[in-house]
Amino acid sequence: MNDVIGRVFDFEKRVFPSKNDLYAKLAIHGQSPKALMISCADSRIVPELIMQADPGDLFVCRNAGNIVPPFATQNGGVSSTVEYAVAALGVRDIIVCGHSDCGAMKALVNPEMLEGMPNVTAWLRHSHAAECVVKAAYGTLAPAEKVRAASLENVVVQLAHLRTHPSVAAGIARGEISLHGWFVDIHAGQVLALDGETGRFSPIRDGQKLPVALAAAQRLAMDEPQLEAAE
Repeated sequence: MNDVIGRVFDFEKRVFPSKNDLYAKLAIHGQSPKALMISCADSRIVPELIMQADPGDLFVCRNAGNIVPPFATQNGGVSSTVEYAVAALGVRDIIVCGHSDCGAMKALVNPEMLEGMPNVTAWLRHSHAAECVVKAAYGTLAPAEKVRAASLENVVVQLAHLRTHPSVAAGIARGEISLHGWFVDIHAGQVLALDGETGRFSPIRDGQKLPVALAAAQRLAMDEPQLEAAE
């Protein structure tokens, strides 16, 4: 802990002064983050570092398993964060980011690991669909491959849950919001992105088009009625 405290002093003495103008601007004008990132709470995954983001660039929500519960009337931290990011801050890009060697996904496919953790067990029910997909569609996998498959499918499931949130659904319908599914491979130091057209994850490459899970485009179930010309 002393090492961490030492870094706080370093922030005050070195980091803050080097970005003084940026912090002053944020303090006066408030925040306008470019994206909301929902990532795992795993200490090895640092969204701001992965995105090379400055203060004010990202609105971040972290939890075990990068989970987005389906919308419900009961208040919840993730739901409130999503709603605030979209409705109050005007965020137009939402990223759900999973990763390799995820402890939550290991527990999902190995329920015996959850003994004595009733809250984690209940929380991971929001990833049950990913577990079912792996069991039903992947056949026999080695343990490490099963965890990776569950981690990837979990990103897909959580993106589907996002679309149940009214603020997100309305933004998608208006063509204002894009959804992104990412996966950080810790061992390779690589970020994969979900291509909504192919359903597959592929590496993000400089100079190549970014794969997007759901690109911003107006999505209405019927044509808007045309106003009748005034007589």
